[in-house]
Amino acid sequence: MPNRTLRLNYPAALLRQPILQQLIRSFNVSVNIVRAQISLEEGWLEIDVEGAEGEIGRAQVWLESQGIEVLQID
Repeated sequence: MPNRTLRLNYPAALLRQPILQQLIRSFNVSVNIVRAQISLEEGWLEIDVEGAEGEIGRAQVWLESQGIEVLQID
């Protein structure tokens, strides 16, 4: 299955929201947290996402629609 590494930049308003839980429940993807840094003002996660290419793409669009900046690392 295809694998994509993404960096998710969270605004302060979303830091306490269960975004990854919603992502996993809504899309047929597996998520592995590689690195993370979270403070009171902002946070970022670097994750490996595995799944069908189309499903990963839909998940990425959904994350952006939630207000998360998504950068593809590879």
